Amino acid sequence: MSGGTILLIEDEVEIADLLTLYFEREGFRLTHADSGEAGLQRLEERSPRVVLLDIGLPGIDGVEVCRRIRAGSDVPVIMLTARDSEIDKIVGLEIGADDYVTKPFSPRELVARVKAVLRRSEERPTQSTVVEVAGFAVDSGRREVTTPNSTVVRPTAREFDLLLYLARHEGLVLSRAQLLEAVWGYDYFGETRTVDVHIRQLRKKLPDVPIETVWGVGYRFGS
Repeated sequence: MSGGTILLIEDEVEIADLLTLYFEREGFRLTHADSGEAGLQRLEERSPRVVLLDIGLPGIDGVEVCRRIRAGSDVPVIMLTARDSEIDKIVGLEIGADDYVTKPFSPRELVARVKAVLRRSEERPTQSTVVEVAGFAVDSGRREVTTPNSTVVRPTAREFDLLLYLARHEGLVLSRAQLLEAVWGYDYFGETRTVDVHIRQLRKKLPDVPIETVWGVGYRFGS
């Protein structure tokens, strides 16, 4: 699990120095960029396993950096924010972040979150299967969805994992807690609100997707 490069895009040098010590102790290499522009360039040069991305960057802010990353990469992104409002968290998740951490944070906790994100993103079944529900074909190998009118849609990594799990349990009502445990992992540090945000994004990208909200419980895919 340990090893490889972590890209930190953060303008506070003290935080970068502290995190470098903690991640190197765990066997990772941490490369640091102090602006959004430099971070995007470093992303292309280093091919990191995870990006730690501060929202309040000079120049291009973290939200825009995350959008640009997601336009061409599925690398896991953990947002770092000094703001603890619900809207900041939701915006980060809607643009494709995998997790978020509010400053001040424990370096040990951040290391644990990185390891959890890596487990979720890299320990996936290698066998390709296609699950068909209500005319939708969810292809685990290609990680894409074909709609009833033959349009191919490629959701973000977490959106796809959520849709695939729902499709594999067609007709069953699944609680938010069940979905968090199955898709994000039992050690996910976020909130059940995360599930709602990703469902909303799936409905935007797949307007006719048969995901039913079961009020007070969770969600059901298909009939």
